[in-house]
Amino acid sequence: MSESEVTAAPRPLLLPDGRPAARAWTLDPALRHLNHGSFGAVPLAAQERQREARERMESAPVVWFPELPERLAAVRAELAAFLGADAGDLALVPNASAGASVVYANLERRGGGEIVVTDHGYGAVTLGAERLARRWGGRVRTAGVPLDAGAEEAYEAVLAEVGADTGLVVLDQITSATARRLPVERIGAELRRRGIPLLVDGAHAPGLIAAPLEGLDCDFWTGNLHKWGCAPRGTAALVARGPLRDGLYPLIDSWGAGDPYPERFDQQGTVDATGPLAAPAALDFVDAAWGWAAARRYMDELAAYGARVVGDALAALTGTDASVDVGMPVPGMRLVRLPDGLADSRLAADALRDRAPAELGVEAAFTSFGGVGYVRLSAHVYNTAEDYEYFAEKCVPVLGEWARAAG
Repeated sequence: MSESEVTAAPRPLLLPDGRPAARAWTLDPALRHLNHGSFGAVPLAAQERQREARERMESAPVVWFPELPERLAAVRAELAAFLGADAGDLALVPNASAGASVVYANLERRGGGEIVVTDHGYGAVTLGAERLARRWGGRVRTAGVPLDAGAEEAYEAVLAEVGADTGLVVLDQITSATARRLPVERIGAELRRRGIPLLVDGAHAPGLIAAPLEGLDCDFWTGNLHKWGCAPRGTAALVARGPLRDGLYPLIDSWGAGDPYPERFDQQGTVDATGPLAAPAALDFVDAAWGWAAARRYMDELAAYGARVVGDALAALTGTDASVDVGMPVPGMRLVRLPDGLADSRLAADALRDRAPAELGVEAAFTSFGGVGYVRLSAHVYNTAEDYEYFAEKCVPVLGEWARAAG
């Protein structure tokens, strides 16, 4: 859905008992929470499930930990069904970056040791690729993908950096800083034909895309359940398929190291695994209250409405169009351009993020790409049109003041 197609604010979602959806969360009502995409938010149903699991763990730890692998295997099966993956391919990891780190730690040198990434890549994952390239005695090649590139242009930009020396390609399914998709399905098919491994960073995909692995041919995929899936933090999946799968081992060596993949990931010492154990409660809560298809539709309509309202306010302030064409948009997230002088680097964007709660009364994501600052709006079921109207009315004028002061 484009912003031009938005004519009215979507009606707020309600709980089955008629209360506002936000009542199912414990978010601070003194803040507007407009950045679900970074760290997620855990509903009460999952918090309660995690609390119960922790109480069981602490009441009899000698019973709990030997039984933990069996419990985690059952959770893996539920998460695999939600993602459309095979349970035998899915290992549990703390977050998507940890999943990428597992691949980097275990993958042997291939080709000439070169690794291809894009300029939209998540910083921590790219840093890991750079360390791996140094260990391989190779280098990282960065494909420049224009922000407004469509699928064909993005495909050509990535493949232009792939050659005989390429040992690994790392791509975002949904980019973090720029809230767009990359054509990972088509690129994956071509890399498979060439025999080059592909790692897909799907950090934002679970819950935001109905079946993130459908039609995707890749060796490794990693995604967070704590973002759009609303699971407790520390819940992510690593899906590995093909001949390289059985060479993956956890970053922590434990007594399960001799088990096959993915079972060896179910036993990693005394790790607190209550987050993954509570993940199904979060997924089931959203499904029972609204259904995931309806929830995704609402999130997308609300994000589009928010982008139009905030974009119009910024355009009125600056006299320039604040709407952003990201080429391959995703549901539930939108970019709006900030006034010049704000968030023109990652550090400046992070500083703006840290300043916003105290001075603007919002938790918001500010990002930077190509020296331009943006606010990344991400909506979930607990958000309402009023959140974005507040940002447009109360926050945009202050952002204008900050931009003038910076200039």
